[in-house]
Amino acid sequence: MDDRERKHLERNFYTIGMCLPCIAVIFLLLWHFITSGLTAGWMIPCLFHTVTGFYCPGCGGTRAVAELLRGQMCISFLYHPIVPYCAAVYLWFMASHTVERMTGHRWKIGMRYRNLYLWVALAIVVLNTAVKDIALAAFDVDILKILDSRYF
Repeated sequence: MDDRERKHLERNFYTIGMCLPCIAVIFLLLWHFITSGLTAGWMIPCLFHTVTGFYCPGCGGTRAVAELLRGQMCISFLYHPIVPYCAAVYLWFMASHTVERMTGHRWKIGMRYRNLYLWVALAIVVLNTAVKDIALAAFDVDILKILDSRYF
């Protein structure tokens, strides 16, 4: 990817990143009104987990987001480490590009796009799934149930 394509991609990411907080607020308001009268156990279970007994790569993600929004970074990490990782990358990307834009691009501190960030995310998801499923299969330890029983 040449420098021009990378800058265009970063500009698009920044624009999308600026829209995300508005979309998140709308989503959270809708979520609040839809779930206000429901109990905590109403959510549809993971089909993969229901059929196989093992966790899919996304299991724990929703609970991780909920804990992150409550300010519980460690609990969020335990539910699914990709959530705090994505939040940290997003915050650094947006903050650094905002500063760069506010200084008229005199301060070239904007986080540059690299495929490495995606490879790290993939490794986190694969490792997280492997740890949860190995703990479940080899040691009969259900990490998500343990977390759920302590906090819900």
